[in-house]
Amino acid sequence: MVDTYQKLARTVIINKKNRLISYDESLNLIGAGRSAFVFKLKKTNKAMKVFFSNFEHLAKTEGEIYDALQTIHYYPSVYELGSNYIVMDYIDGQTLFECLTNGKLITSVHIDEIDSALSLASERGLNPSDIHLKNIIITSNEEIRIIDVARFRQTNDCMQWTHLKKSYHQLYQKRFFPQKIPVFSLNILAFLYKKSLIPTYRG
Repeated sequence: MVDTYQKLARTVIINKKNRLISYDESLNLIGAGRSAFVFKLKKTNKAMKVFFSNFEHLAKTEGEIYDALQTIHYYPSVYELGSNYIVMDYIDGQTLFECLTNGKLITSVHIDEIDSALSLASERGLNPSDIHLKNIIITSNEEIRIIDVARFRQTNDCMQWTHLKKSYHQLYQKRFFPQKIPVFSLNILAFLYKKSLIPTYRG
Protein backbone atom coordinates (compact mmCIF):
# COMPACT_ATOMS: atom_id res chain seq x y z
CA MET A 1 0.00 0.00 0.00
CA VAL A 2 2.96 2.32 0.61
CA ASP A 3 3.79 2.18 -3.09
CA THR A 4 0.18 3.07 -3.84
CA TYR A 5 0.37 6.10 -1.55
CA GLN A 6 3.55 7.26 -3.27
CA LYS A 7 1.96 6.89 -6.69
CA LEU A 8 -1.13 8.80 -5.58
CA ALA A 9 0.99 11.62 -4.16
CA ARG A 10 2.84 11.90 -7.47
CA THR A 11 -0.47 12.45 -9.31
CA VAL A 12 -1.03 15.67 -7.35
CA ILE A 13 0.33 18.40 -9.60
CA ILE A 14 0.82 21.82 -7.99
CA ASN A 15 2.29 24.71 -9.97
CA LYS A 16 4.88 27.25 -8.79
CA LYS A 17 2.10 29.55 -7.58
CA ASN A 18 0.81 26.73 -5.34
CA ARG A 19 -2.29 26.24 -7.42
CA LEU A 20 -3.68 22.75 -7.81
CA ILE A 21 -3.54 21.58 -11.43
CA SER A 22 -4.62 17.93 -11.32
CA TYR A 23 -4.83 14.79 -9.20
CA ASP A 24 -5.93 11.16 -9.42
CA GLU A 25 -9.64 10.44 -9.65
CA SER A 26 -9.43 8.24 -6.56
CA LEU A 27 -8.71 11.37 -4.50
CA ASN A 28 -11.34 13.84 -3.34
CA LEU A 29 -10.13 17.36 -2.48
CA ILE A 30 -11.42 18.29 0.99
CA GLY A 31 -9.18 21.15 2.08
CA ALA A 32 -6.54 23.71 1.16
CA GLY A 33 -4.29 25.52 3.60
CA ARG A 34 -1.23 27.73 3.75
CA SER A 35 1.15 24.87 3.02
CA ALA A 36 -0.76 21.91 1.59
CA PHE A 37 -3.82 20.40 -0.06
CA VAL A 38 -5.76 17.66 1.72
CA PHE A 39 -7.58 14.82 -0.03
CA LYS A 40 -9.82 12.01 1.12
CA LEU A 41 -8.90 8.66 -0.37
CA LYS A 42 -12.22 7.53 -1.81
CA LYS A 43 -13.77 4.36 -0.37
CA THR A 44 -11.44 4.55 2.65
CA ASN A 45 -11.31 6.28 6.03
CA LYS A 46 -7.93 7.84 5.22
CA ALA A 47 -6.80 11.30 4.13
CA MET A 48 -3.65 12.42 2.33
CA LYS A 49 -2.01 15.78 2.97
CA VAL A 50 0.25 16.84 0.08
CA PHE A 51 2.55 19.79 0.75
CA PHE A 52 3.51 22.57 -1.65
CA SER A 53 7.09 22.30 -2.96
CA ASN A 54 8.29 25.20 -0.80
CA PHE A 55 6.77 23.57 2.30
CA GLU A 56 7.80 19.95 1.74
CA HIS A 57 10.04 20.08 4.81
CA LEU A 58 6.88 20.31 6.93
CA ALA A 59 5.90 16.76 5.94
CA LYS A 60 8.78 15.35 7.98
CA THR A 61 8.25 17.84 10.83
CA GLU A 62 4.52 17.25 11.13
CA GLY A 63 4.90 13.51 10.64
CA GLU A 64 7.37 13.30 13.53
CA ILE A 65 5.04 15.30 15.77
CA TYR A 66 2.09 13.05 14.91
CA ASP A 67 4.33 10.09 15.71
CA ALA A 68 4.95 11.57 19.18
CA LEU A 69 1.18 11.93 19.63
CA GLN A 70 0.27 8.38 18.61
CA THR A 71 -1.89 6.55 21.19
CA ILE A 72 -3.53 9.87 22.18
CA HIS A 73 -6.99 9.44 20.68
CA TYR A 74 -7.53 13.16 20.17
CA TYR A 75 -5.05 13.14 17.27
CA PRO A 76 -5.27 11.22 13.98
CA SER A 77 -3.20 8.10 13.42
CA VAL A 78 -0.57 8.28 10.67
CA TYR A 79 -0.21 5.41 8.19
CA GLU A 80 2.55 6.66 5.92
CA LEU A 81 4.99 9.55 5.80
CA GLY A 82 6.53 10.48 2.45
CA SER A 83 8.90 13.20 1.33
CA ASN A 84 6.01 15.58 0.61
CA TYR A 85 2.91 13.88 1.99
CA ILE A 86 1.30 12.35 5.07
CA VAL A 87 -1.42 9.67 5.04
CA MET A 88 -3.58 9.77 8.17
CA ASP A 89 -7.08 9.16 9.51
CA TYR A 90 -9.90 10.93 7.72
CA ILE A 91 -11.97 12.67 10.38
CA ASP A 92 -15.68 13.04 9.71
CA GLY A 93 -17.02 16.08 11.51
CA GLN A 94 -17.12 19.87 11.66
CA THR A 95 -14.37 22.27 12.62
CA LEU A 96 -15.17 24.81 15.31
CA PHE A 97 -15.23 27.37 12.49
CA GLU A 98 -17.95 25.35 10.73
CA CYS A 99 -19.83 24.86 14.00
CA LEU A 100 -20.02 28.63 14.44
CA THR A 101 -21.14 29.27 10.87
CA ASN A 102 -23.62 26.36 10.81
CA GLY A 103 -25.10 26.94 14.25
CA LYS A 104 -23.91 23.67 15.81
CA LEU A 105 -23.65 23.94 19.60
CA ILE A 106 -20.16 23.89 21.11
CA THR A 107 -20.54 22.65 24.68
CA SER A 108 -18.40 23.13 27.77
CA VAL A 109 -17.62 19.41 27.55
CA HIS A 110 -16.05 20.03 24.14
CA ILE A 111 -13.93 22.83 25.62
CA ASP A 112 -12.77 20.59 28.47
CA GLU A 113 -11.86 17.85 26.00
CA ILE A 114 -9.78 20.29 23.95
CA ASP A 115 -7.96 21.29 27.13
CA SER A 116 -7.26 17.63 27.84
CA ALA A 117 -5.97 17.04 24.31
CA LEU A 118 -3.54 19.95 24.54
CA SER A 119 -2.41 18.98 28.05
CA LEU A 120 -1.61 15.44 26.89
CA ALA A 121 0.46 16.85 24.03
CA SER A 122 2.37 19.03 26.51
CA GLU A 123 3.09 15.94 28.60
CA ARG A 124 4.81 14.47 25.52
CA GLY A 125 7.23 17.40 25.52
CA LEU A 126 5.40 19.38 22.84
CA ASN A 127 4.20 22.98 22.88
CA PRO A 128 0.69 23.13 21.35
CA SER A 129 0.63 26.20 19.10
CA ASP A 130 -1.41 27.69 16.28
CA ILE A 131 -4.63 26.37 17.84
CA HIS A 132 -7.44 27.98 15.91
CA LEU A 133 -11.04 27.33 14.89
CA LYS A 134 -10.15 25.41 11.72
CA ASN A 135 -7.87 22.78 13.25
CA ILE A 136 -10.19 21.59 16.01
CA ILE A 137 -12.89 19.16 14.88
CA ILE A 138 -16.02 17.89 16.58
CA THR A 139 -16.68 14.49 15.05
CA SER A 140 -20.03 13.02 14.10
CA ASN A 141 -19.80 11.12 17.42
CA GLU A 142 -19.31 14.37 19.36
CA GLU A 143 -15.64 13.63 20.01
CA ILE A 144 -12.75 16.09 19.72
CA ARG A 145 -9.93 15.71 17.21
CA ILE A 146 -7.04 18.11 16.59
CA ILE A 147 -5.15 18.35 13.30
CA ASP A 148 -2.36 20.47 11.75
CA VAL A 149 0.24 20.04 14.48
CA ALA A 150 3.32 21.22 12.56
CA ARG A 151 3.87 24.11 14.99
CA PHE A 152 3.72 22.03 18.17
CA ARG A 153 7.51 22.29 18.54
CA GLN A 154 7.84 26.06 18.50
CA THR A 155 9.34 27.54 21.65
CA ASN A 156 7.27 30.73 21.92
CA ASP A 157 4.15 30.68 24.06
CA CYS A 158 1.01 30.69 21.90
CA MET A 159 -2.04 32.35 23.45
CA GLN A 160 -4.55 31.56 20.71
CA TRP A 161 -6.36 28.79 22.59
CA THR A 162 -6.37 30.83 25.81
CA HIS A 163 -8.04 33.70 23.97
CA LEU A 164 -10.52 31.41 22.21
CA LYS A 165 -11.48 29.73 25.48
CA LYS A 166 -12.03 33.06 27.22
CA SER A 167 -14.13 34.25 24.29
CA TYR A 168 -16.19 31.08 24.66
CA HIS A 169 -16.87 31.68 28.35
CA GLN A 170 -17.29 35.47 28.21
CA LEU A 171 -19.15 35.79 24.89
CA TYR A 172 -20.32 32.54 23.31
CA GLN A 173 -22.18 31.34 26.40
CA LYS A 174 -24.13 34.59 26.74
CA ARG A 175 -27.78 34.67 25.68
CA PHE A 176 -27.18 37.51 23.24
CA PHE A 177 -24.56 35.59 21.27
CA PRO A 178 -25.89 34.80 17.75
CA GLN A 179 -26.72 31.19 16.89
CA LYS A 180 -24.84 31.49 13.60
CA ILE A 181 -21.98 33.75 12.54
CA PRO A 182 -21.45 34.60 8.84
CA VAL A 183 -18.24 33.21 7.34
CA PHE A 184 -17.03 36.65 6.26
CA SER A 185 -17.42 37.98 9.82
CA LEU A 186 -15.28 35.19 11.28
CA ASN A 187 -12.68 35.70 8.57
CA ILE A 188 -12.51 39.42 9.36
CA LEU A 189 -12.12 38.70 13.08
CA ALA A 190 -9.37 36.16 12.35
CA PHE A 191 -7.53 38.69 10.16
CA LEU A 192 -7.78 41.42 12.81
CA TYR A 193 -6.59 39.01 15.51
CA LYS A 194 -3.64 37.92 13.40
CA LYS A 195 -2.66 41.55 12.86
CA SER A 196 -3.10 42.29 16.61
CA LEU A 197 -5.74 44.88 15.73
CA ILE A 198 -8.32 43.70 18.24
CA PRO A 199 -7.83 43.56 22.03
CA THR A 200 -7.22 40.18 23.65
CA TYR A 201 -8.15 38.97 27.09
CA ARG A 202 -5.70 39.17 29.93
CA GLY A 203 -5.36 37.09 33.06
